[in-house]
Amino acid sequence: MVISGANDLVVKQEFQLAGIKLSSGQDFGPLVVAYETYGQLAPARDNAILIFHALSGDAHVAGRYAPTDKKPGWWDSLVGRGKAFDTDKYFIICANVLGGCQGSTGPSSINPQTQRPYGLDFPLITIKDMVNVQVALLDQLGIERLQAAVGGSMGGMLALQLAVDWPERVANIIAVATAARVSAQNIAFNEVGRRAILSNPHDGLAIARMIGHITYLSDDLMREKFGRKTADRQSFAANFNDPQFAVESYLQYKGAAFTERFDANSYLYITKAIDLFNLADDGGGNLEQALAKSRSRFLVVHFSSDWLFPEYQALEIVKAIMNNNGHVSYRAIDSSYGHDAFLLESDQLGTIITSFLAGAK
Repeated sequence: MVISGANDLVVKQEFQLAGIKLSSGQDFGPLVVAYETYGQLAPARDNAILIFHALSGDAHVAGRYAPTDKKPGWWDSLVGRGKAFDTDKYFIICANVLGGCQGSTGPSSINPQTQRPYGLDFPLITIKDMVNVQVALLDQLGIERLQAAVGGSMGGMLALQLAVDWPERVANIIAVATAARVSAQNIAFNEVGRRAILSNPHDGLAIARMIGHITYLSDDLMREKFGRKTADRQSFAANFNDPQFAVESYLQYKGAAFTERFDANSYLYITKAIDLFNLADDGGGNLEQALAKSRSRFLVVHFSSDWLFPEYQALEIVKAIMNNNGHVSYRAIDSSYGHDAFLLESDQLGTIITSFLAGAK
């Protein structure tokens, strides 16, 4: 397996899966699962950590594919030699989710029956379905039990679902900047983005990303970074297509860049899966009963300025675990980065994760 480090390069890998039964009851396949691994799997196969990515993420969690790559993977600050997820100690796995567009089967993949991209003929998928595909990957790798499953935002939802659906498969759960179900406000933002995409896939995807990016930041950060600064021009902007404020220019850049790397239909399907997610459904509508199925130790992390996933949602998870007499550690990190803090507050988050994993059995 590939070791991620200062002088090591990452190799993309694929797993072919004959098919799965979706939450809808539909049989779907064949599937391709794109994934990356870092570190060495121990002879006892007991040092594996599965990292789930967020909505716009992918399997490339750390390292570089080539020395010329401008940026490393999205959580490179936490994955690697001597880091929180130490690749000298742990075997790290990260896979692109079902429905994604970075190698795993999704709406942009070729439908073997029509020899054309699935598009909107792709079946409706859920967080459960995404988890089940990655459990199949673990089976392929010969890993019966994970040392830990980790994720931020949507990735945290996947980790929580794994803990409930496959309690014997994971010893520790690290859920960061996430919730057991998204709020009506969160669903509303996602729906506006989907409407924009359905009206115009390319421009709509850029708009959806702009909307989403606003929710990832905090008021303090936007005020500090942009305030009411104007764009780099001398005169008033009379053209509505010509940004006047720096924040407008920034959002337009982010939206345009997103269309170059993400599929509009994947955005539709993944955001719908997020909206449908409600862990309490696994307990007959009761979150406490759902989490009673888990046998894992939990670390739940919240960031003070994250208004997309506010603290009451993190505490809801903590309370449900405590009421089951489960083992849960809770940390609230003071940060001005908003929801994006789970990607940016690597020093504080890394220290907390290292301490939690040090206490794992």
